[in-house]
Amino acid sequence: MNMRTLASPAAAFCILNFLFLTGAVCAGEQRDAEARSIVLWPEGVPSLRSDAAPDKDSVAHSEAIHTPSMVFYPAAKNATRTGAAVIVCPGGGYARLSMDNEGRKVAEWLNSIGVSAFVLKYRLKEYGQPEPLRDVLRAMRIVRSRAGEFGVKPDRIGVLGFSAGGHLASCAATLFEHADGKTEWPEDDISARPDFAVLIYPVISMREGVTHKGSRENLLGKNPAPQHLYLYSTDEQVAKDTPPVFLVSGTDDKGVPVENSVRFFLAMRKAGVPVEMHLFQHGAHGFGMKTGADTGPVAGWPALCEKWMRFNGWLPAR
Repeated sequence: MNMRTLASPAAAFCILNFLFLTGAVCAGEQRDAEARSIVLWPEGVPSLRSDAAPDKDSVAHSEAIHTPSMVFYPAAKNATRTGAAVIVCPGGGYARLSMDNEGRKVAEWLNSIGVSAFVLKYRLKEYGQPEPLRDVLRAMRIVRSRAGEFGVKPDRIGVLGFSAGGHLASCAATLFEHADGKTEWPEDDISARPDFAVLIYPVISMREGVTHKGSRENLLGKNPAPQHLYLYSTDEQVAKDTPPVFLVSGTDDKGVPVENSVRFFLAMRKAGVPVEMHLFQHGAHGFGMKTGADTGPVAGWPALCEKWMRFNGWLPAR
């Protein structure tokens, strides 16, 4: 088309904007076409319920999960592939999973900076502990053992989680060798320790007055045993072999109190493990990848996280 034949600058802008949006949609469709689902337990899901039914999936959410899996989004071909990979744990209070805002959109961002993403669909309240832990550790073992197939490096595999997914990611970072995360399959011999962890408005403590009650009840039941309150309060499980962690929370979060992140930060400091925390004046729970005007400065957390990853060597320095 000869742009000089257009009737007005406004018409020219409309056509250019249409072409840009069409290109963006095509690029998104191409990324979705490249994505593929990977079943976590091809040999049989451990502790599968007798009443298991097909998972309830929609574009925005997944729930009632009986067949854990992960969607593999390889790093974008037009980005510098770094060999880094991240297992993404969407949140949802262990009742459902925010597969769009805290899953697919996160994968798209990671892909854009050369990082391959694996969006995890883990078991929820229908099972409770320790099945979500088993799912995330199996995901880590699959990615590490098949690193060559996925085009990633086995020593650059991190985990990223939001809210209850942040709790699960923190479990992966602290309970990667715990017996509860093993199922006596040969894959248990593969290290499930993440090389780094990113926790966004995470649930951390199961203790009364700090925890998110819905997440605790869905994971541990209405009357959790004292040993489970201790084990799944991941700030109490931090040790010197916990991987480096990046934390983000809003101080006005009314869903998951900011004290969760603060407790984990202090535990990391006490253990002498590298940690970086960003607390924002405003960060309504569930902001995820939102960038609207009402989101505020917290919307800049992905850029801060990328700089942290580059500083620590999981991505090449710029």
